[in-house]
Amino acid sequence: MDLLNTRWTRGGAVRDLLLDTDGPAVWLAANGLDGRFTADATTVRRLLEAREAIEAAVDGTATEPLDAVLGHGRIRPTLTAEGPGERAEFADPAWGPAWLAARDCLTLLATKPDRIRGCAHEACALHFLDTSRNGGRRWCSMATCGNRAKASRHHARSKEA
Repeated sequence: MDLLNTRWTRGGAVRDLLLDTDGPAVWLAANGLDGRFTADATTVRRLLEAREAIEAAVDGTATEPLDAVLGHGRIRPTLTAEGPGERAEFADPAWGPAWLAARDCLTLLATKPDRIRGCAHEACALHFLDTSRNGGRRWCSMATCGNRAKASRHHARSKEA
């Protein structure tokens, strides 16, 4: 979800963290990947490709792009002194962050496909995982988009009166 939400709307303009100068490095750091991967141009291209693939999979428009991203890596079972484990391997390390995000998305799609949603506010491009008890969450944030929707309805009712 974090990769999908690197593009958002603010003040009517679309913002994109991955197209910002320092944005990809910020995203890698926020996801604990900055020590393993660099935010070079190739990695950013792979992240952009994975973001589009994740969006298509989440929106239900296409599965092939996500499958193509997942084809660039694999999980290798390992045995360490601490016990059994897994390690992600990539043919090209630039695919690492994109592949990890795609695999996390695959896990969500396998376990909670009906809980991945786009924000219901018309001016918002964010997605969220609905963790509410009844599965009725509509907005990415009640404090921002939910509040805007309620304020808009209140304003419309006040105007009618």
